[in-house]
Amino acid sequence: MNFYGYKRPDGKVGVRNHVLILPASICASDTTRIVASQVEGAVTFNNQNGCSQVAPDQQFTMDVMAGFAANPNIYGTVVISLGCENCQMDLVVDAIKERTNKPLKTVIIQEAGGTLKTIEKAVRYAKEMVEEASLLRREEFPISELIVGTECGGSDPTSGLAANPLVGELSDRLVELGGTSILSETTEFIGAEHILARRGKNEEVSDRIYEIVHRYEEALRLVGEEVRNGNPSPGNKAGGLTTLEEKSLGCIHKGGHSVINAVYDYAKPVTEKGLVIMDTPGNDPSSVAAMVAGGAQVVVFTTGRGTPTGNPIVPVIKITGNRNTFKTMEDNIDFDASPVIYGPETMEELTEKLLKKVVDTANGKQSKAESLGYKEIAIARVCNYT
Repeated sequence: MNFYGYKRPDGKVGVRNHVLILPASICASDTTRIVASQVEGAVTFNNQNGCSQVAPDQQFTMDVMAGFAANPNIYGTVVISLGCENCQMDLVVDAIKERTNKPLKTVIIQEAGGTLKTIEKAVRYAKEMVEEASLLRREEFPISELIVGTECGGSDPTSGLAANPLVGELSDRLVELGGTSILSETTEFIGAEHILARRGKNEEVSDRIYEIVHRYEEALRLVGEEVRNGNPSPGNKAGGLTTLEEKSLGCIHKGGHSVINAVYDYAKPVTEKGLVIMDTPGNDPSSVAAMVAGGAQVVVFTTGRGTPTGNPIVPVIKITGNRNTFKTMEDNIDFDASPVIYGPETMEELTEKLLKKVVDTANGKQSKAESLGYKEIAIARVCNYT
């Protein structure tokens, strides 16, 4: 099975052809918003970080910014900085160049002479890039070029019974076809980490699974919290989930049954094929952002109670196993997995149907979140991990 994408000069394959207007800090975010709004084909995001951060916290932000620019769905990037933030322009540019050799332009607000002059210069750069990007044509590539991120949020019992197992079957199919599937959300391994660790390809991978779980728990103990005592959110509880372990046993189904080949830190580039894990928090937008920074071109996102979350760079496909949620939130949900519970379609039939949905999306079909224009992101903070 193949899909049609855009070949990048760094050898990767994109399924979208965006130009990224990248804010190096919160002080540049309004400017990038204005620039992107004036250039069709440009995307941006609201960066709440980039200054007044300790070094490990700043590294998360740097990794996300560099990873977004390097994501295969991006043709080229225009970086805008204020000029005095911690994430200085030269640091951001160097981080991007370590990951990719795609087109890159920069504008510093304080050096350009203020907001209006910056906008004028950046809009010209962005329009030139969009024109260049428009000359590219989709080419045919094997599924092995796809990296698919998996996420869950707003869970209920149908997530663990239907949607997550279905995504697990999809993950296994992608692995069989030579592709890559990312299992995320370390908080949602807790209580089930031993099950995942048994699937590590070697002792090093298994030890890393335990390491990221124990590191997260210890971080919370330092501030007097015990995560195993009450993680499920009000929505989880209303849906019938009572403990973190109960939630975790449903969440890990997204990883199917494949061998786990690697464990990556937050927002680091994913280079291994097959099933891998990325150490991300349970917060959905910041977890999705990390996988996008790692190179995922598509994200599949299960939800029992429903969520509108999207991303400015990759299509996010929403899946629910709750037939009532599918009816009431059809504007947001892309795929109904409830036949896993109620029939008449079999798991095998639904897996092929979902795989086709992913391929169609890779070929250019918009997800519901894309068509609605959902672009908000978040970046994890170091307090989640130290």
